[in-house]
Amino acid sequence: MKEQKVYILLTDTGTIFSRLIKLYTRKPLNHASIAFDQQLLHVYSFGRKKSGNPFIAGFVKENIQGDLFKKASCAIYSCSISEAQYNTMLEKIKKMEAQKQLYKYNFLGVFAVVFNKRMDRKNAFFCSHFVATILDECGINTPYQKPLSLVTPNDLKELPSLQLEYNGKLVYYLSHTGSEKRDPFTLLTC
Repeated sequence: MKEQKVYILLTDTGTIFSRLIKLYTRKPLNHASIAFDQQLLHVYSFGRKKSGNPFIAGFVKENIQGDLFKKASCAIYSCSISEAQYNTMLEKIKKMEAQKQLYKYNFLGVFAVVFNKRMDRKNAFFCSHFVATILDECGINTPYQKPLSLVTPNDLKELPSLQLEYNGKLVYYLSHTGSEKRDPFTLLTC
């Protein structure tokens, strides 16, 4: 069976919201996304729907070449998975994208992490909770000793199946990735 790769992107955009989170976590990277290609053309998370307003948030396909990520620092990890797991992830993401109006950003969940209190809400996630849930639901071993709704971006990088691909400024990574472009959503067989 053919192996595929997914990418976990951890970033620091330098926004006021990310700086507030960093004050609590004391970690350099406090936003998590999942990508389906090395060029980071298909990147998904729970975050801002409008770059200038952190309170209008939910399920998003992120434009990492947009203003929000222009000065971002990042770490990019890859995870090798089976083709079946890859297709399952794509199907889940495609379904969420088609119904994105049903999903909300879990602001209460972010604050609950501070108090180590589980705050699960239907169709509501924050970035690392979303990534951990997608990985877990697709059979990727997530050996956390806590609920997925308490998983932080820093916890994600500790997954044994992840390999660090890049650490530095996102703009430098984007300028050096290959020119081969592929749309993973066209690979789905329905």
